[in-house]
Amino acid sequence: MQDILINWAPQETRVAVVENGAVQELHIERTLERGRVGNIYTGKVARVLPGMQSAFVDIGLERAAFLHIADVHVNGGTSRGDHSNGASPRGERGAIAAPPPIERIIFEGQTLTVQVIKDPIGTKGARLSTQVSIAGRLLVFLPQDQHIGISQKIGSQELREQLRARMIALVQADDDARAAAGGEANGGGFILRTNAAEASDAELADDIAYLRTTWARVKERAFKSPPGTLLHQDLSLAERVLRDLADERTQTIRIDSRMQFDQLVQFGREYTPSAVDKLQHYAGERPIFDLFNIDDEIEKALLKRVELKSGGYLIIDQTEALTTVDVNTGGFVGARNFDDTIFKTNLEAGQAIARQLRLRNLGGIIIIDFIDMAREEHQAAVLAELKKQLARDRTRITVSGFTQLGLVEMTRKRTRESLAHLLCEPCPTCQGRGEVKTARSVCHDILREILREARQFNPKEFRVLASAAVVEMLLDEESQHLAGLSDFIGKPISLRAEPFPSPEQYDIVLL
Repeated sequence: MQDILINWAPQETRVAVVENGAVQELHIERTLERGRVGNIYTGKVARVLPGMQSAFVDIGLERAAFLHIADVHVNGGTSRGDHSNGASPRGERGAIAAPPPIERIIFEGQTLTVQVIKDPIGTKGARLSTQVSIAGRLLVFLPQDQHIGISQKIGSQELREQLRARMIALVQADDDARAAAGGEANGGGFILRTNAAEASDAELADDIAYLRTTWARVKERAFKSPPGTLLHQDLSLAERVLRDLADERTQTIRIDSRMQFDQLVQFGREYTPSAVDKLQHYAGERPIFDLFNIDDEIEKALLKRVELKSGGYLIIDQTEALTTVDVNTGGFVGARNFDDTIFKTNLEAGQAIARQLRLRNLGGIIIIDFIDMAREEHQAAVLAELKKQLARDRTRITVSGFTQLGLVEMTRKRTRESLAHLLCEPCPTCQGRGEVKTARSVCHDILREILREARQFNPKEFRVLASAAVVEMLLDEESQHLAGLSDFIGKPISLRAEPFPSPEQYDIVLL
């Protein structure tokens, strides 16, 4: 069973998913850093460029946005078979077959309903599409299409056909229900995302209703709104808790803002009624994240070293290309023999690694270096435990077996920035290397630099400004080399300690 805690502030929303008293997932959204991808606007065409088959569209942002003919929906000209890959709404649509020239379908002053598919970068405006898609929990809704698409990553052809048949029946049932209530069917097509493969009919029906209701409101606002109006924005993190995170295992969803609680209740009644009864307003005196020491967990999740209860530990290194996890026994000597010690440490590590991947939101290629095991049954048991723990992850994961080098290779889909990239930036002292030069290395850099300067200039004296540790080493262990250099160049060299922010920093002043 799980509890979800929402810590809300005007500048930031933080969400923690807690199971059995331990934090399993962290989600953070900052108000000023919310992107515009997925937003739907009423836009006004400012200029058409036939030579580039593009147009500039004013959607109320600082710079006009860019619309290319490839992203213009043409009635009857859109092809979306099973080209979808389940990765994202924009990655799940096919291509336009032989579109007409843009100047024949777009003109200056025209009002269009457009969706942002790429955020503004630098001097470039946002990139737009008139092919609207709205992402739900399990489905992507394509209002201008009538096709039922299936993610290519979903199983066998037989399973795909079963899912398609179920979806056709559920869409028809939703049409019938709306007609019985005096409404009209919204039409539109759907793509089943990868995580819909094992969804129940009730879950799929909820997503169909939610997406169609959302699109109906977009159309209604577009009809009466002037150009530059934001018609639809992807859900806030607090709202996505109800749509994406809450499930049958969730006992409570507690939020520490009365205003946001009221808004979530209203949102939930309309879109996710099954989650409304789990909502609670937290009015305690202690900060809500103090209930499970979540701020401490966040700090620990930024460290490279993760302690295991047995006395072993993990070292997690996140690089641009991949993430490595190294398992070590540390002080664990509790088992009867060394093989058992290694086996028990690796088993515990498998559980901890799965949690750390969720907690830190580590994606891409992940290499795990378990402690070498001599027995194949131990390897099999550790791999089975790892897969069992990873099965709880909401994010798509693939795991390979042990390689010849005894490493486990796996991938975890990138869904958002990792916790470290979201909260941290490269250290200005070490420039992200994670280490700095030794004082002796800096001393040798200084001696080489003085020699270089002496060949170009003829000052009366060289004065070295450096950190206290470097100055101390030049006066002590490196004093013989410093004196020898002074004799060689025929100039005095003086030293002065300065409180530089980096131990690698120094200056050489010519007097």
